[in-house]
Amino acid sequence: MADMFAVQSKRGSIWHRWDPHIHTPGTALNDQYAGPDPWAAFLDAIETSNPPIRAIGITDNFGIKRYEQVVDEKRRGRLLGVGLIFPNVELRLGIETAKASAVNIHLLFSPHDADHIDRIKRFLLEFEFPYLGESYRCQRSDLIRLGRAHKPDLTDDEAARSEGANQFKVNFDQLKQTWSKNEWIKKTP
Repeated sequence: MADMFAVQSKRGSIWHRWDPHIHTPGTALNDQYAGPDPWAAFLDAIETSNPPIRAIGITDNFGIKRYEQVVDEKRRGRLLGVGLIFPNVELRLGIETAKASAVNIHLLFSPHDADHIDRIKRFLLEFEFPYLGESYRCQRSDLIRLGRAHKPDLTDDEAARSEGANQFKVNFDQLKQTWSKNEWIKKTP
């Protein structure tokens, strides 16, 4: 991985294309992929991009499942030109704009700790969202439950997860408190 970025050149600096905010097929709130095999189309687009993308942040709302899928694809031989893949968790804050839209925040994580996936998941579980007398945690099953609590007619898990992600808001003070008590998060570059 690191060797890809350590290219020596007599020309001086070499610039590489990074995209820290890429949504994949199946992302909770920004799935723009269709067709018979959206994952193949997504991977092909990255592999054939010009200039080539050397680092990507896999973005999903309130989780890292899509990041895990992309890492699995890389292990199976896809995305050979991409030297760095990192998780980008998009959260919605309980702060609204003048047009009553939620403010999004992105948490970019280093993939270099072997246990970063488990640590990120544990970190996200610290966030709770109250709705109609129940608390929901920042995990897939609770986002599905929240989506169905908000729209009881939803029967599809993915539609319910998207609805739950649309409703779940993180309180900024809760974010600061959760951040401050997690030593791994504080030391992550």
